[in-house]
Amino acid sequence: MSLFISTAHAAAEPGVTAGGGMEMLIMLAVFGLVFFFMIYRPQAKRVKAHKNLMSSLGKGDEVLTQGGIVGKIVKVSDEKDFIVVSISEGTEVTVQKGAVNTVLPKGTMKSL
Repeated sequence: MSLFISTAHAAAEPGVTAGGGMEMLIMLAVFGLVFFFMIYRPQAKRVKAHKNLMSSLGKGDEVLTQGGIVGKIVKVSDEKDFIVVSISEGTEVTVQKGAVNTVLPKGTMKSL
């Protein structure tokens, strides 16, 4: 039957055992730590900072939305999570609070 392939016989050498129990657990722990410190923790910090930004929004703040709209907050609705942003005189847009990307320094709209 084994005309082209020679039969291989494996025998365990004395004193050599198959590793994998403790080494596997250590490697899984290292991967878990890498995942936590490189992926989860920075993302959690960004989410926390964005929530703080959303809670600190107030009337008169100049904001930049994710859509690229720059405007001044005219009205803040705490219960519905919406704000009214004045883009120019007489033009107002209702935007969800989560769409606010950054709060700009005062006077930014006048300099544009």
